[in-house]
Amino acid sequence: MEKHGLVIVHTGNGKGKTTAALGLAVRAWGDGFRVLILQFIKGGWKYGELKTLETLAAADGRIEIRQCGLGFTNTDEHEQAEHLKAAAEALAMAKEAITSGKYDLVILDEINYAVKFNLITEAQVLDLLACRPPELHLVLTGRDAAPGVIDKADLVTEMKEIKHPYTQGIKAQLGIEF
Repeated sequence: MEKHGLVIVHTGNGKGKTTAALGLAVRAWGDGFRVLILQFIKGGWKYGELKTLETLAAADGRIEIRQCGLGFTNTDEHEQAEHLKAAAEALAMAKEAITSGKYDLVILDEINYAVKFNLITEAQVLDLLACRPPELHLVLTGRDAAPGVIDKADLVTEMKEIKHPYTQGIKAQLGIEF
């Protein structure tokens, strides 16, 4: 089978963007791919996926996840300058990973949020797409994907919220939402 790297975008206001990307990471790992997941916003919390991916990484080192962000940008916990610095560092890591030849699949989790919250620019994301080797699969997640990113992608899936337990007063559930 001829390998043709794809640019995949998971966007929309519904749940499942990161979950779909992580499912793809597990599938790719199972087929022998070398996988890197960079999380642009998440940081500090111990999400369930971290435990799973650490276990897979311990098996053979072909999958890695790095939390690059400082968490939610709308809290007083970190100054905007700290979020900007973390996003710039994540962007540099992404460019190095994309061009390194060390990975078959790179997932830039919540990078679309980083653009939405003005931590990085659409032009910087398009630069990442432009430097992508043709055999590398690249996944970008987060709400409100920029129009230029959607245009350059091979596959775009929009997650649409129909119903959510939060609107019924049910808080986020361990193992389901984090």
